[in-house]
Amino acid sequence: MDINKTLAEEFKLRQEQIDNTVALLDDDKTIPFIARYRKELTGSLDDQVLREIADRLTYLRNLEKRKGEIISSITEQEKMTDEIMSAIENAKTLVEVEDIYRPFKPKRKTRASVAREKGLEPLAELILTQDKKCDPQVEGTKFINEEKGVKSADEALQGAMDIIAEDISDDADLRKYIRTLFSQIGVISSKASDENVESVYENYYDYAEAVGKIAGHRVLALDRGEKEGVLKVSVNVPEGAGERACVSRYVKNKSECGQLVTAACEDGYKRLIYPSIEREIRAELSANAQEGAIKVFSSNLRQLLMQPPVKDTVTLGLDPGYAHGCKTAVVDATGKVLDTAIIYITPPKKDTERAKRILTGFIKKYGVTTISIGNGTASRETEQFTAELIKEIPQKVSYMVVSEAGASVYSASKLAAEEFPEYDVSLRSAVSIARRLQDPLAELVKIDPKAIGVGQYQHDVNQKNLEQSLTGVVEDAVNSVGVDINTATPSLLAYVSGINNGIAKNIVKYREENGKLKERKELLKVPKLGKVAYEQCAGFIRVPDGKNPLEITGVHPESYSVAENLLSKIGYKVNDLTNKEKFVEIKSKLAELNNSKNIKELATELNVGEPTLQDIINELMKPGRDPREEMPKPILRADVLKFEDLRDGMILTGTVRNVTDFGAFVDVGVKHDGLVHISEMSENYVKNPSDVVSVGDVVKVQVIGIDQERQKVKLS
Repeated sequence: MDINKTLAEEFKLRQEQIDNTVALLDDDKTIPFIARYRKELTGSLDDQVLREIADRLTYLRNLEKRKGEIISSITEQEKMTDEIMSAIENAKTLVEVEDIYRPFKPKRKTRASVAREKGLEPLAELILTQDKKCDPQVEGTKFINEEKGVKSADEALQGAMDIIAEDISDDADLRKYIRTLFSQIGVISSKASDENVESVYENYYDYAEAVGKIAGHRVLALDRGEKEGVLKVSVNVPEGAGERACVSRYVKNKSECGQLVTAACEDGYKRLIYPSIEREIRAELSANAQEGAIKVFSSNLRQLLMQPPVKDTVTLGLDPGYAHGCKTAVVDATGKVLDTAIIYITPPKKDTERAKRILTGFIKKYGVTTISIGNGTASRETEQFTAELIKEIPQKVSYMVVSEAGASVYSASKLAAEEFPEYDVSLRSAVSIARRLQDPLAELVKIDPKAIGVGQYQHDVNQKNLEQSLTGVVEDAVNSVGVDINTATPSLLAYVSGINNGIAKNIVKYREENGKLKERKELLKVPKLGKVAYEQCAGFIRVPDGKNPLEITGVHPESYSVAENLLSKIGYKVNDLTNKEKFVEIKSKLAELNNSKNIKELATELNVGEPTLQDIINELMKPGRDPREEMPKPILRADVLKFEDLRDGMILTGTVRNVTDFGAFVDVGVKHDGLVHISEMSENYVKNPSDVVSVGDVVKVQVIGIDQERQKVKLS
């Protein structure tokens, strides 16, 4: 297989794009680096497409490797033919290759292998010819052999049928046909293990749906219910369909031999083919469902990480709780901890007067303007208390409820202990909650992405695949925003292209010993950060107040001369970027260039690719640009909405907290997030909720159903 050619066809890309992308991946270039700084070579493919190409490349290479192993094995058995070789070479999937290999695979002891040891293979071959003149009983008598354990003609015939049944089950073309049959007309169904037991799976106690139509989240629900012993799940085709497929392929007539082959077909299907194909179909459904769930999780995580920071504010973080109180922490605009306390605003130790005194003192003393409240236990009581406090004080303060998923994981981690050795675990989580409002990306990178909790069935999917996908999402987010080299934590630096955990710690150590870095190339003095790592990380590093104004932009050092020549061409120097009046002029002239039709000519003149020139112009027009600022701003509130206040038909503004296959959960300021079911997302048909909304979106919703008992609200 020409893998690169196959990739070009599958992704509908030019061969040159694929060849260059594969060469860059093989050269250990990171996806963020390729996506941002090698656009001329890839044809401006974005990071998500590049990751898909990388995954598919790995699969196809593994397929080729497996084909080689199978060819060697069959050749060593001296059973290779031109037909088998051609079938292996033309196989498109690992399943197809394994089907071809099935008859040659060393088998454990089976009924057929025992029959072969008894010398019954010639009898099986004779029966398969289905000669109308052949008398099976007479032929079976010829194979009676007491020494080999064949005591009668019936035993000989049974052994021959076992061989035929196994040969039929090893037929690659037949298996492919039956697998397609299951995909097209198969039905997956479930029954309760015990109908008298109440469970969350009651919708699946008597359930059936076409294999080709079942949604991924329902597959995962069935899998989990089966794993917990609550459900019995099976996949079937209409009765007799599988057996008929075998019979039509192998039975030639209704002779006595033909009747034996028919019986062998039915046995082979029920005993060997059906259980195997059912496992394969279930595995494929689960794999596809898991892949879909991982994509949903990845998409949600991407949106969460790219939430706009609430900059330049002194923030009070509240980590709500009952018995152990509400943990509080004040952090300044840079995230530095200024003060901490524990207050009690709920039973059993409720003391709201003292709590108000402490928080009012913090607000006055440190100039707090925003309050960040974790959305866990006692969150709504804490929100109610905060709203009342805001009404009573003269200072203008607003609050926001943030997801505290993973905060407890972080606060108990070794990383948090190193960062805040002087605070106990509970207070560290309050600091994390405050910082999540100030800079979600910088704070969330400290937490295992799986613990952030914006997915569905995340514990049921392949954990290695999930981790790989989520790590890629964090990398893309960190590199698209860029990292301030003089303030970034090791956690954040470790996600920068070309930098690993060890190098990240070395950068921080170098910074502590030598003071702030003044230019990117100073990174080359950091132990273990060589030229290769520098090439990949330099463009994503930001050096505010550095020697060169280009160092707060995404312009890579390899393109500094291009940027300088471009500025020179319109009559300016690099240092003019820091002059407010001149910058306005530069921006205006660059905007004219951007809108002109001469970009291609200019790129040729400056000896640079057109996409890179376009990126340089965009960076020079917005030095230090944070792409998150283009996202919808988070909703900061000053009052609280009680569940009892809700009425059917109310129009509310809310924030999307999670997106699943079946809809989106929206925080409208009451105790639980409301569900907008997929059917309520649009007047048009919606196949995927992610096509309509993303985590963090600010949306207007209408209340269409209130469940007072379960405290749930349906939204449209």
